[in-house]
Amino acid sequence: MATAADRIAASGIDFSTFGKATDLKKRLIFTVGALIVFRLLSFIPIPGVDPQALAGLFSRQQGGVLDFFNTFSGGALQRMSVTALNVTPYITASIIVQLLTSLIPSFVALKKEGEAGRKKLNQYTRFGTVALAAAQGFGVATWLEASNVVMDPGILFEVMAVVTIIGGTMFLMWIGEQITSRGIGNGVSLIIMAGIVAHLPVSLAGLFEQVSTGQFSGGLLILILVGGLAVVAFICFMERAVRKILIQYPKRQVGNRMFQGDSSHLPLKINTSGVIPPIFASSLLLMPLTIAQLFGQQKDGPEWLVSVTTLLQHGAPLFMALYAGGIIFFSFFYTAVVFNPEETADNLKKYGGFIPGRRPGQQTAHYLDYVLTRLTVIGAAYLTFVCLLPEFLQRELAIPFYFGGTSLLIVVNVTMDTVSQIQSHLLAHQYEGLIKKARLRGGRR
Repeated sequence: MATAADRIAASGIDFSTFGKATDLKKRLIFTVGALIVFRLLSFIPIPGVDPQALAGLFSRQQGGVLDFFNTFSGGALQRMSVTALNVTPYITASIIVQLLTSLIPSFVALKKEGEAGRKKLNQYTRFGTVALAAAQGFGVATWLEASNVVMDPGILFEVMAVVTIIGGTMFLMWIGEQITSRGIGNGVSLIIMAGIVAHLPVSLAGLFEQVSTGQFSGGLLILILVGGLAVVAFICFMERAVRKILIQYPKRQVGNRMFQGDSSHLPLKINTSGVIPPIFASSLLLMPLTIAQLFGQQKDGPEWLVSVTTLLQHGAPLFMALYAGGIIFFSFFYTAVVFNPEETADNLKKYGGFIPGRRPGQQTAHYLDYVLTRLTVIGAAYLTFVCLLPEFLQRELAIPFYFGGTSLLIVVNVTMDTVSQIQSHLLAHQYEGLIKKARLRGGRR
C-alpha cells in the first residue's frame, strides 16, 4: 500500500500550497527585487558620453557585433551604462578558473581541500573578474573615444570609465551571489537571462512596427514565431535527455545480516557541456571581430581589417564555419574536463558497483568513454544546429534584430533550472506538512 509520501511524489507538486510556503515567497520576493535593482542600474550612464552620438553609432552598426553584446547586456551597452559589460567578465573568469582546476596541479589540490579550497578559488575568480573588467573597460573607453561619442576625451575620461565599469561589474557579481544564497536559482544566470529577456520586447516591438508598415511580411513573422516555439521545445527535450547506464551492486554481509544486491542507474546527459561551448566559441570569434571593427573604422586603418570584418560578420559563411568548429571542439573539450571515466570507474569499483557484462576497472572506464564520446557527438550536433539556425535565418530572411541561439539556450536552461528549484521547495514544504501531521496523529494515539 502506497504511503502518503509516495502519493505526493507520484501526483506531482500541488501549487495550492504556494501561499503557505513563506520561505519560498521570501526568496522569490528577494530575487525579483534584486533583478529590479539590476535593471535600474542599466539606465545609469557613464559620465562624459554624448547620448545622441552614441545612438547614431548604434544605428549605423545595427546587425553587427554590437547587437550581440547589447542583447546580453539587456540594452545597457546601447545606453553605455555602468553595467555595460553585465557579468561577462565574471563568467569568463569563472570558466577560466574552472578549467584550471582540471589542468593545473595546484588548482586541482585546492579543489580537493573542500570549503577552504572553494573559498580560495572564489577569491581567484574575483581577482580575475577585476582584471578582465579593467581590460575590457579600457577597451570600451578607447573605442568610445575613437568613435567620437565622448564629449571630453582624454586620460581623465578613460580612468573614470574604467573605474565606473569595474564598480558596476563587481556590484552585479555581488547581486548574483546574494540571489544564489538568499533567493531562487543561480544569480549570475538569472542576471544574464533578465538582460536578454528585457531587451527582447524592444526588438519585437520594432519588428511588429515594420510589419505594420509593410517592411516585413506578417506571414513570415508568424512562421518565425512558430519555429521559435518548436526550437524551444526541442531544447527542453535535449536538455532533459539522458543515457541511463545500469549499475549493479552485489550482495553484501554486514555483521550477521545479509543485504540483497541493489541496482541503480548512472545518468549521462546528452549535452554534458551545457551552454559553455557556444559561449566560448562566440567569445573567441568576437574578440578579433571587435578589434577589426574598432581599427577598421579609422580613416588610416588597413584594408585587410575591413576584409576580416566582412568575412566574420554574423551570417557570413566563414563565421558560421568557424562558429560550428568552435562549438564542436569545446563540446568535446569541456566534456572531457567535467567528466572523467577512469575516476568514475574507480569509484564504482571502490563501492562494489559494476556494469553488467563489463569488468570493474579499466574495462568499465573504456565503456564509459565509448558511450560518452557518442553522446557528445549528438550533443555537439544539437548545439551547432540551435546556434547556427538563427544565424542562417538572419542572413537569408534579413530579420531586423539579433537573437542568437546562445541567448535562446541560456533563457531556456535558466528557466528550467529555476522552475525545478521552485518545485523542490514546494515539495519540501509538502513533506514538512506531512511530517507534522504524522507527529500530531502519533501524539493523539
